[in-house]
Amino acid sequence: MTHPEFITIHRGNAPLVMSLPHTGTDLPPEIVDDLVSPWIARKDCDWWIEKLYDVAVELGASVVRTSISRTAIDVNRDPSGVSLYPGQATTELCPTTTFDGEPLYKEGRAPDVAMRRARWFDPYHAALGAEIAHVRERHGTVVLYDCHSIRSVIPRLFEGTLPNFNIGSNSGASCAPELQADVERICDATDFSRVSNARFKGGYITRHYGAPDKGVHAVQMELACRTYMPEPLGPVGPENWPSAYDPAYAAPCRAAVTDILKACLAFARSRA
Repeated sequence: MTHPEFITIHRGNAPLVMSLPHTGTDLPPEIVDDLVSPWIARKDCDWWIEKLYDVAVELGASVVRTSISRTAIDVNRDPSGVSLYPGQATTELCPTTTFDGEPLYKEGRAPDVAMRRARWFDPYHAALGAEIAHVRERHGTVVLYDCHSIRSVIPRLFEGTLPNFNIGSNSGASCAPELQADVERICDATDFSRVSNARFKGGYITRHYGAPDKGVHAVQMELACRTYMPEPLGPVGPENWPSAYDPAYAAPCRAAVTDILKACLAFARSRA
């Protein structure tokens, strides 16, 4: 199967598929002139997650990633436009504001949602869906692990400081309870805080693909950025965001997520 250059697929040999929907920083040339600024457009990227999780390849996982910024289109939002979190602040399929509520676009430069969906959303999901189907056909059971991060303090989205590990399983509907319990157990054995199905229950990817009765068990992990990178808490600007990736700082989190991925593999193999 061929795919556009902005989609990177590493095909592994294990029953684990990693989705990296928000690590892209590429701003397509056709939208750049409409944006308030490139820095604001990249502000809500899931910074350095591809570095944190590069151990997944060593473990045999398949990895699907887009290089396109979520500002162009958010491949983890429902394409119908339905809110994943009714009554709570969030961003759209084609975001018009940052998480902090700042406008992304100059006045009168609204996104062409239909064009963007066809050009960047649909190809990502064609690639991800095909990889999940391939792995499930080969192994019988597959775990889809959706990788995310977000700044620890964003008053518009949530109160206070976000827990380190935010596990989402669509309130238990997207994976077997045993798998969720395995992930929780590993998080709880660390010095980090953990919550499940609280502010982040899983986005479109987790909800759309998770089908435990069909052998697809989907888990979203939303990491508070301070868990794996030196993060300035509170408002950020071009002078201090994003912080550089520091392998030594990230090591405790990396050890935990490595154990989580191993647990996902063990679970999938037990169900093969």
